[in-house]
Amino acid sequence: MGDNQREDVGGGNSDWMSSLPEELLDVPLWNLAIPGSHDSMSFCLDMSSPVLRSEPWLLRITDRLFPCLTRPCIYRWSTTQQSVLWHQCELGIRYLDLRIARKPAGGSSLFFAHGIYTLTCVKEALEELALWLDAHPKEVIIISCSHFESLTDEDHVQLVDFILSLFSKKLCSSQDTPTLRSCWSGGQQVILSYDDLQMECQHRQLWPKIPYWYADSPDPKKVIRYLEEKKRKGRPGSFYVSGLNLTEDALYILLHPLQNLRTMTMEALSPLLRWTAEQRPGPGVGGVNIIGCDFVGFSRFCSIVIGLNFKLLKAAARTSSGSQLPPG
Repeated sequence: MGDNQREDVGGGNSDWMSSLPEELLDVPLWNLAIPGSHDSMSFCLDMSSPVLRSEPWLLRITDRLFPCLTRPCIYRWSTTQQSVLWHQCELGIRYLDLRIARKPAGGSSLFFAHGIYTLTCVKEALEELALWLDAHPKEVIIISCSHFESLTDEDHVQLVDFILSLFSKKLCSSQDTPTLRSCWSGGQQVILSYDDLQMECQHRQLWPKIPYWYADSPDPKKVIRYLEEKKRKGRPGSFYVSGLNLTEDALYILLHPLQNLRTMTMEALSPLLRWTAEQRPGPGVGGVNIIGCDFVGFSRFCSIVIGLNFKLLKAAARTSSGSQLPPG
């Protein structure tokens, strides 16, 4: 595959899956390189909402006493994305990390959360995503629903019923081995991971939790070392995420009062993207699948990850040429 065609696929990312070459259409999706966004809905955090109940008790007490201090700080360090879901998909993102929560005094609606709650509710966001999928019938999106802060059993039932109704025949069964060709032939566009065992067991359309590897560090060198260590131990047999996202702690925030998560991420992005460009997808040891990142619209992250799939073509070409060599 020539460099020009590779650049075309990387540059026109709104329909990059439908632009992949024929040789990749029967590869299981967990053996392709797929760009993902970490905490995908954190672009619309609500500073008027309280801190999550799962946050440390000291932070929650401080928030009750001095919300004008805590919430702007949490907002600065919890915002990991800058654009709505449909725009992330236009950039090439095909894995969405949705952390769902019940907001106090939020009525019957469910929201998303990262430190604090979002302004946009779950139904609104998923309906927007469904419209985007209608306009891009050959693109497949992996949605990871998790955390479920303060959800009741009834909340889970209603949420899953809504998801099944909204996406309907677009949902790929967890019993399948999805490829692009098989998804296209069945009109399937959504792989829905739902991190609740009870609901997962009741609905074959729901996939189990997708492992997310992340280093829990603000240091990009430690992130890379961590991911390399995980790779050496072998990858999961199905979907999994290699997280490039950095993680701050209270000490880091105190020592960097003028920073926020965006500035920290931008300063560290170059070595993380260099590491990404060196990866290869595939089933073997070290093979990457989904790669997650913060602020996905501020670099060539999506194009770099998509471009990794052409390494599968090179590997197949080497194998083919090697099989034609005369025996030694």
